[in-house]
Amino acid sequence: MNENKEELAVNSALKVPSMITTDKLVELLHQMWLIRFFDEKVDEFFAKGLIHGTTHLCVGQEASAAGAIAVLEDRDKITSTHRGHGHCIAKGAEVGKMMAELFGRETGYCKGKGGSMHIADVEKGNLGANGIVGGGIPIAVGAALTSQMKKLGYVTVSFFGDGATNEGSFHESLNMASIWKLPVVFICENNQYGMSGSVKEMTNIENLAERSASYGIPGVVVDGNDIFAMMEVTAKAVERARNGEGPTLIEAKTYRWKGHSKSDAKKYRTRDEEMDWRTNRDPIERMKRVLIGEGILTEKQADEIEQRAKKEIEDAVEFAEKSPMPALDTLELDVYA
Repeated sequence: MNENKEELAVNSALKVPSMITTDKLVELLHQMWLIRFFDEKVDEFFAKGLIHGTTHLCVGQEASAAGAIAVLEDRDKITSTHRGHGHCIAKGAEVGKMMAELFGRETGYCKGKGGSMHIADVEKGNLGANGIVGGGIPIAVGAALTSQMKKLGYVTVSFFGDGATNEGSFHESLNMASIWKLPVVFICENNQYGMSGSVKEMTNIENLAERSASYGIPGVVVDGNDIFAMMEVTAKAVERARNGEGPTLIEAKTYRWKGHSKSDAKKYRTRDEEMDWRTNRDPIERMKRVLIGEGILTEKQADEIEQRAKKEIEDAVEFAEKSPMPALDTLELDVYA
């Protein structure tokens, strides 16, 4: 039996938390637009063959990253995933340096050698995206152990997808974090599908957060497309972790609008389902409507925020295109051999 079963009802607020300032709300709406426009632009450039390798886009999932990271302190850390652009931006990454990285330019975060799945910004507390499914979870536990042993006071938030919950790294990490009461929060962004199939075909439980019971920690299911609900549940989990009470597993129910990667034709889901999520559950539109409805923003102000974000991404593209390619004699620098 899950002793935390009452917590498994889906938390959905769709109302502005009283302690959040107007400036912070504007910043978060702007941030979600940045995430969306960044990934839409990346999608465009991949289709044109201007960016190489592969990429995994988080269009439609903007609220889970922005909402969770909004309640962190600057000293707190995150680990990310192969679908990590939103986490990077929400933790304060410069979109110009991110775009340059995807263009393979030396002004990128990894000097053009990491690409989409390996952006890191340790100074901002972003310990890195990760191309290995579930690979960031034990890294987060290690960071949390460091914080506990050295009494540094920071909390680490680990983002991962629904597929990672079937990996050994997930289960070993939750077990260790639980028995040592480490200051870490695990956030599963359940976007309903793995690479080519529904999560319902991959697991035999309704909510992945139920797995928290195996490790004696709280499990919470939240509407991952409701930024206010994300802020609420993450704030509680972070406070619990910072107070020495151990980890929490949060399952954010969300949906990726694009395919798993650029080669995914999405034949495993219906167009009606996609349209429902786009039309009725768009996280940006939902936040905007709440802010306008409560008189915090006007339609004109909301549009100005959107256009400002779009301009920043256009500037990021220009920066990336004008940045130099890495010199050949730097080929073996910054890599382990």
